[in-house]
Amino acid sequence: MNQEQRFGFLSGMGAYFIWGFLPLYLTLLRHVSAVDVLSHRVVWSIPTALILITIGSRWNELFRMLQSRNALWLILSSAVIGTNWLIYIWAVGQGRIMEASLGYFINPLVNVAIASIFLSERLRRLQWVAIGFAVIAVLIETFALGRLPWVALVLAGSFSVYGLIRRKLVVDSRVGFSIEVLVLLPIALIWMLIAAQNGRSFYGDGLGDVLLLMLAGPVTAVPLLLFALAAKRLRFSTIGIMQYLGPSLQFLVALGLGETLTPLRGLTFVLIWIGVMIFSFDAFRNDRAQRRQARIDAAQLEPVSG
Repeated sequence: MNQEQRFGFLSGMGAYFIWGFLPLYLTLLRHVSAVDVLSHRVVWSIPTALILITIGSRWNELFRMLQSRNALWLILSSAVIGTNWLIYIWAVGQGRIMEASLGYFINPLVNVAIASIFLSERLRRLQWVAIGFAVIAVLIETFALGRLPWVALVLAGSFSVYGLIRRKLVVDSRVGFSIEVLVLLPIALIWMLIAAQNGRSFYGDGLGDVLLLMLAGPVTAVPLLLFALAAKRLRFSTIGIMQYLGPSLQFLVALGLGETLTPLRGLTFVLIWIGVMIFSFDAFRNDRAQRRQARIDAAQLEPVSG
């Protein structure tokens, strides 16, 4: 592993550790309305995003994107990611972290299913097997809970749609993130104004809550930046395996916070982990095959001397 790859690996680990332990931060704000927390997350993401734009000298790209038709796609992506954030914050506040972690476990499998439908990508046999395990796991989770695990499904579906939109756009992650929070800003400010007019506090109970709510901006933006740094330096298969660190840590946090793991729910996660291992093995094998073929093609194009 060279220096660039090592930096990418550490950046990726940092991103997924922050995402993995995010429920601990949100638990400290459990007494604050989920919509209030989301509003602060948007508001305090603005200065964070603008600092990142300044550091990366991306102002020209930001203005060009705001004037292009692609800005309409970012308006749509902002609505999708805003919904994702709100459901996740609400789920943590309701003590449903385990169900939320299930959503991020099945998210990569939903990604490939969506790619097969909207991008006409043919699924490999092992990908179908992995998706099959995920479907069975969701059915067992439905039986275990006595209801559809809609939190997991909405989180997985919304993040997959968000990824699909951003995949179609060629835009720097900092620029895209800045525009998304700028789009959400008026809604957040209107909500805060309504709360103030109704005499309701939207900043928690005292200075401690204010500081925690202000921290929502960096907590949102920093892992996204770290992930972008990792994605540029690591192979797709490495990123694919690392992405399960976040929901795994969330699952452990849920146990640590006292959520119950019944035998049926345990079976759900066993099946998910089996599906994840099959999916990761297939991705790793496919990545190796593509790199091997690329070396063969490059060798065939080399001029013959003598």
